[in-house]
Amino acid sequence: MVQAVGGSIQATCSDILREHLGTCATFEERQIGGERYNIFEGCPKAKTCTLLLRGGAEQFMEEVERSLHDAIMVVKRTVKSGEVVAGGGAIEMELSAHVRKHALSIPGKLQLIHAAFAKALEIIPRQICDNAGLDSTGILNKLRMRHAKGETWAGVDVDGPEGVRNNMDAFVWEPSLVKVNAISSAAEAASLILSIDETVKNPQSEAPKSGPKAPRGTAQRALRGRGMRGR
Repeated sequence: MVQAVGGSIQATCSDILREHLGTCATFEERQIGGERYNIFEGCPKAKTCTLLLRGGAEQFMEEVERSLHDAIMVVKRTVKSGEVVAGGGAIEMELSAHVRKHALSIPGKLQLIHAAFAKALEIIPRQICDNAGLDSTGILNKLRMRHAKGETWAGVDVDGPEGVRNNMDAFVWEPSLVKVNAISSAAEAASLILSIDETVKNPQSEAPKSGPKAPRGTAQRALRGRGMRGR
């Protein structure tokens, strides 16, 4: 708040000069719901703002807060990286086309690995189609055809009747840094799983623990003691 209004924190009310005070266009105390808030508007050095979220249920409020936080983080990463790619599965289909084309020039079994990686990239646009209730097989065929013709930013259109459009022109963007991190993390996780050739299990640890065995003759001594107390 001090940085926004351009003032400075004072430990005492004496010897306060004009340059110690901050300014703002308007200040008011406003009742919002069951709480009262101090509203500062028109702060000369403000770089942040406060968002008030209101809703009928706590679960709804938490979901809105998560969605808003995700949107802010996407914008933050976009501003930091300065590079964007088309979303809606466009970049995944373009990478899949490049990897599949490169796989044709590789002899041996390594070609199958590249082809499988290219097919795995198509899961993103396929899942988008399934979530939107679209024909994923037909739309993926259209996307393959368009990317083969050189339409780099052709992606899934969940609103239009055709199901395919240029998502860069439609302002469906994603930070390139997010895509790089997602693909590299997925490749590293797959390589780690494939490197596991054997799983070792300990059969004794899976058996229920019954505790240590009692010494021999414990039951007879207990029954004999009960008989003596009965007499």
